[in-house]
Amino acid sequence: MPLTKKSFGEDFIWGVSTAAYQIEGAHNLDGKGLSIWDVFVQKRNKIFKNHSGDIACDFYNQYTQDLYLMYSLNIRNYRFSISWSRIVPEGTGTINPLGIDFYNRLIDLSLELGITPWVTLYHWDLPHALEKKGGWLNRDVKEWFGNYVAVCVRSFGDRVKNWMVLNEPAVFTAAGYFFGVHAPGKKGIDYFLAAAHHATLAQAHGARIIKSLQKDSFVGTTFSCSHVEPFSTREKDIRAAQRADVLLNRLFIEPLLGKGYPTSEIKILKRIEKYIKQNDEQDLKFDMDFIGVQNYTREIIRHSLFVPYLQAKIVSAKDRKVSMTAMKWEVYPESMYHILKKFHAYENMPPLIITENGAAFPDQVENNRVDDPKRVQYLQAIIEQVYRAKQEGVQVNGYFAWTFLDNFEWAEGYEPRFGLVYVDFETQQRIIKSSGHWYADFLK
Repeated sequence: MPLTKKSFGEDFIWGVSTAAYQIEGAHNLDGKGLSIWDVFVQKRNKIFKNHSGDIACDFYNQYTQDLYLMYSLNIRNYRFSISWSRIVPEGTGTINPLGIDFYNRLIDLSLELGITPWVTLYHWDLPHALEKKGGWLNRDVKEWFGNYVAVCVRSFGDRVKNWMVLNEPAVFTAAGYFFGVHAPGKKGIDYFLAAAHHATLAQAHGARIIKSLQKDSFVGTTFSCSHVEPFSTREKDIRAAQRADVLLNRLFIEPLLGKGYPTSEIKILKRIEKYIKQNDEQDLKFDMDFIGVQNYTREIIRHSLFVPYLQAKIVSAKDRKVSMTAMKWEVYPESMYHILKKFHAYENMPPLIITENGAAFPDQVENNRVDDPKRVQYLQAIIEQVYRAKQEGVQVNGYFAWTFLDNFEWAEGYEPRFGLVYVDFETQQRIIKSSGHWYADFLK
């Protein structure tokens, strides 16, 4: 018998997710300051075809019709992020009333339509003014972030109860400070370790501030995670997979749970200790109300002498000749089940919510329609795996599809489309894909 929304119970939360830089546009309107992404996209050849998020989906101007569209698809929970530099243009100090106004209008209309807002406080767009002071490499970022969080809670907390502190710290610290492929484009192991520690401190600090200002808030944070398997039964591959698991899945969740950093498998990680000061170990820990799980695929790992620090490499989906998405990620819905089981197995793990999951496929418009059967199949298969985990006792309480609208996909520009709604970036026309119609029927 096919699963229905009812199969998951009355209290299960269904929604969609977006992120400010990826959809808003209006990058220099109404007093908004520069973010690190506004600066990074101006560098040649950092982004596919030198695309930028300057206009993106123009959500800043189109949010009214987009929320009505969301309402028409029976979506009643909306996760979006707030742009720090729209609220506090220089990162600290003067607050921009026009930025506050925009999010007030967005929140008010959502509530009017019966759509519950779920706010992500940091989705990768650090104010450029703070980057000039070292950004996530500067320990003061903890206080800068805390002040910004307080502004948001004071401004919106009378109507917003659901908060997510950070979006995928493993990704913004590694891609931005180790590999240099995302803003701000820095490269180096020490940059990564400093950014990782300061982000983990800021994560717990931000949560404490929300709770201190709003007792009845529902606070979580989100982690990227991939189910990891060794390429073979060789001891070397098994050990390589364990090391990859530390970086992909364990490095940020474990200190939050009070277990400290998992440094024993990867020697270089011990260097994070030089950034740890007195009381930090205690300050990294916080009892969240929920943990956001963001899973898209699995990674197959083999031993490789040539990869510095890790001696492990990903065996690509392409090389394994398996079915894959436009991001060249393997289509492997069971990954979600394994990740939910893995996270649930931690001691003192709060309930889980899937705060992002989806798939990019090459969508085509024909006769003003977009048929995307592969995405429909993907969503159905993932939801089955969520149900499977739930049936086995995993406390998983919600699912947010990534994403509502096709958007600016960071270094990949506008090439990969993840949306349930197709966006023509020339005309800003919206077309509901067959996956959007499927989700609407499921949520009816």
